[in-house]
Amino acid sequence: MQFSRQTTLRSQATVTGVGVHSGLPVRLTLGPASIDAGFIFVRSRPDGSDREVQATAKSVISTEFATVLGDREGPLVSTAEHVLAALRGMGIDNATIDVDGPEVPIMDGSAAPFVAAIDRAGILTQSAPRRFIQVLKRVQVSLGDAFGELRPHAGGFRAEVEIDFANPVIGRQDFTLDLTPESFRRDICRARTFGCMNDVARLWSAGFALGASFENSVVFDEERLLNTEGLRYANECARHKVLDVVGDLALAGLPLLGAYRSQRGGHKLNHAVLTALMADRSAWRVVESEPARRPRGHAEIARGMVGGMVAPAYGPDVS
Repeated sequence: MQFSRQTTLRSQATVTGVGVHSGLPVRLTLGPASIDAGFIFVRSRPDGSDREVQATAKSVISTEFATVLGDREGPLVSTAEHVLAALRGMGIDNATIDVDGPEVPIMDGSAAPFVAAIDRAGILTQSAPRRFIQVLKRVQVSLGDAFGELRPHAGGFRAEVEIDFANPVIGRQDFTLDLTPESFRRDICRARTFGCMNDVARLWSAGFALGASFENSVVFDEERLLNTEGLRYANECARHKVLDVVGDLALAGLPLLGAYRSQRGGHKLNHAVLTALMADRSAWRVVESEPARRPRGHAEIARGMVGGMVAPAYGPDVS
């Protein structure tokens, strides 16, 4: 990882758009947060009060077509995955995400507008060491013909995603990403959400995709891509699924040190694998990055490190 200490945003940055499912206008503001705060969604209410929810796996109340976060009062914000992917992908640890509507704006269907907002706000390094969740053993989940797993991995976080759609234009695609701010910006942040025309009526009848358009979605029929400007990447659909993985797994609450692999997956599978990992206290531990310092010798470099990068902060309870 690039940072040995936690990071937040230096200032606020605001974007406006519509919700892809609700079709309603929404204003979203990214802002700074304190050490160890993580990602906090703040929903403004008509009476002037605010409602907050921590962006963790425990706050997920639905994964049908999008990741929905809420609490005992019900849903707070939907379609959270793209802004969470941008924050995690760009190496942000702590941030507030203030929304004045029920859904994160879809923008152009990718995470690029949120990355641009992070660039405008700037990144501030905080005084505390960065913490990670290190995957210690393989955890697997199958949902029908979909399969996902998290496994130990020595080199930060890796996502390996394979999709296989009946639509012949999409077909079978795959993409692998070793996550860094540079690779996130270069390889997946511009990949847009996608769908098929024959699914539109079904989505509308279920109350979804009311704000979808060619400006914020890649759309296919059975024979061709319908967007006149074409694709941003040859395998844009697979890359967008990796983007969703980064956002959905940001709900671990800390950056993951491990590899995630999925076949025919989506939000529901991503959440199921993360939930399975967190439920098995022998499968992970929290570790801290070593503070940057000038070493006196090779022994000092190695002492207290895990894989040359992190040292244990605390581990699972093991009987």
